[in-house]
Amino acid sequence: MKIAVDCLYGTSRDYLDFLLKEANCKVEPLHNWPDPYFGGKRPEPAKESIEELTECVRKKRLDLGLACDGDADRFGIVDSDGTIISANQIISLLLYHLIKTRPIKKNSVAARTVATTHMIDKICGKFGIKVYETPVGFKYFTPYLTKDNCIIAGEESGGLSISGHLPEKDGILACLLAAEMVAMNKKPIRKLLESLYKEFGYFHFRRLDLRMEQERKNRLTNRLKNNPPKVFAEKPVSKINKKDGCKLLFGDGSWVLFRPSGTEPVVRCYFEARTEERLKELIRAGKKLT
Repeated sequence: MKIAVDCLYGTSRDYLDFLLKEANCKVEPLHNWPDPYFGGKRPEPAKESIEELTECVRKKRLDLGLACDGDADRFGIVDSDGTIISANQIISLLLYHLIKTRPIKKNSVAARTVATTHMIDKICGKFGIKVYETPVGFKYFTPYLTKDNCIIAGEESGGLSISGHLPEKDGILACLLAAEMVAMNKKPIRKLLESLYKEFGYFHFRRLDLRMEQERKNRLTNRLKNNPPKVFAEKPVSKINKKDGCKLLFGDGSWVLFRPSGTEPVVRCYFEARTEERLKELIRAGKKLT
């Protein structure tokens, strides 16, 4: 395989690229030297920070692009056409990949945060695997990862791990698993996603970080805590989850989550639906509510 590796000047250098070379991959390294200013950008594998990686993959016609953030605990994945693949999509694909390629125990489980895609639940439902939902924060996965039956624990912000490894998120592991998945299937990620959607249906996801003054943020927080809506985006709310923030769930499989930041003047809003149109409805209603 031909793979571009963007270390973003961080601690994945000489680890991720080295391990891929050991596996006989042709590696195109980017930013694999230390820079305390991280090239003047945020040291995270977000779209604005990995533009060079996506361009490298496209121009050199590589099979894959892999990136880690500064301390190498989060991952970023770029397909062979330069498309950035979301963390939700990678976690879902790797869950399916691990189920298909590893021995699965009868009591196997998976774990996701309250803000992470429910495609995980759909996949696990087919194979009789229990899913645990946690508040946001990788520390909540520790009870599952320290046992030997957690296939994967993942969060939409780009962290994952597996039993038998570290009870902490590891971007290097995630990148290596993504490379293994592509190599074993001999298909680009977009083709693997098409197969996954064909089997389990589409899950459309969007996250918005809405900045607002503290008074407005407090009003919204109190309203959601004490008087959450019973109807939202013209559909009745079937369940309210207050495990972390306020999550509204609907009978059609869609959901929305509002999580006020404890450190910033921001309310994080997460939306997921089975169709693009329903997703747009949820986002419109979310903006109106806030």
